[in-house]
Amino acid sequence: MSNISSSKTSSQEKEPRKSKGQTSRETILLTATKLATIKGLSGLSLADLAAEVGMSKSGLYAHFKDKEELELAMIETAAVIFDRDVFQPAAIAHGGTERLRATVDAYLSHIERKVFPGGCFFTSVAAELDTRPGLARDRVAEVLDKLLSLLRQCILEAQELGEIDPKADVAQAVFEIEAMLLAANFLFVMTNDPIHLAQGRRGVENVLARLAVSTESKKKRSPRRTLRSNNLD
Repeated sequence: MSNISSSKTSSQEKEPRKSKGQTSRETILLTATKLATIKGLSGLSLADLAAEVGMSKSGLYAHFKDKEELELAMIETAAVIFDRDVFQPAAIAHGGTERLRATVDAYLSHIERKVFPGGCFFTSVAAELDTRPGLARDRVAEVLDKLLSLLRQCILEAQELGEIDPKADVAQAVFEIEAMLLAANFLFVMTNDPIHLAQGRRGVENVLARLAVSTESKKKRSPRRTLRSNNLD
């Protein structure tokens, strides 16, 4: 690499150097989120975490005053990763079934790449937090609700685009697609067999095929569109 290229990279592209404290905090949080998908939030002890990152428990307390603060920070860390891996790829896809498939592919890829060893962080901790009212449960529910809202929006867009029957039960479709994703996540983590991810994809495709507008219905709709177009001329 030339000196000019190196200089340009340094001056224009290099991010501000993080402090040692920031780097240490990020390492702690990433390690903690991974352990939480295996041990659970309640089962994750500060002693285990300290040993995993190679520091003392007192060192952890220098970054987090208590375990509740640590849990909330872990959830935010996982939310940033989930946004990057799932929501952002979905956002740049075209609407309707194309965006829905992009969302499904991004979610299953997130699992297959084992970003977290226990699968989807939010699916993992939701089962633990569902009976624990508080800020942690509320934030986890918010991320999962965002995913469901995205799936719902995709179905509504698909109806507007004529890809899905306008009379289809949107809530039921979202429920079934979510069930496919949750089952794929659970079974892949249990067995480490990617066939379950493929089954999840096929399951979603089966839902879309069942809800798709039939060729006959499309033919019936075409003359109406032509008629409207002629009336506007």
